[in-house]
Amino acid sequence: MAIQRKHTMYDSTVIDADPDSVWAVVRDALKVVEIVSGDGVKDVGWAEGGTAERVPSRYDFTLVFNDGLVQQEVAGRNEVERSQTYRAVAPATGVDGYVATIRIREISNDPGRCFFEWSRELTIAEDADTEVVETIISLMAKQADSMRDHFAQK
Repeated sequence: MAIQRKHTMYDSTVIDADPDSVWAVVRDALKVVEIVSGDGVKDVGWAEGGTAERVPSRYDFTLVFNDGLVQQEVAGRNEVERSQTYRAVAPATGVDGYVATIRIREISNDPGRCFFEWSRELTIAEDADTEVVETIISLMAKQADSMRDHFAQK
């Protein structure tokens, strides 16, 4: 995989749960991290007084594979459109910048299911360890499916 300085990703899937139920989980950044990363992260928690209800709110977690600390914040939330934007607040493991948005959309002819979108942009550090960045991107590529699978188990 050729790593570019700006790396964008877009993943989507259909989730077998109604949009309100999915949004109730997805609007909590810590739940998202735990669902999509599982045993791949540790020490997941709110930082600097952050909470699921406050925007902006900072949260941290550590990547198990390289013990890298990730510091992010919920930067914006739209309850009506069921969207939430996250951003990195400090460089981590070869990624100088990170902005992501999750959106939950209704499926008009199937109210018991919803469309899940996750767009991300990473700014890769000039001196980044290519293998570490490739591992992170590979892990991220599977995360929308992890969300889908989480709700399929319910």
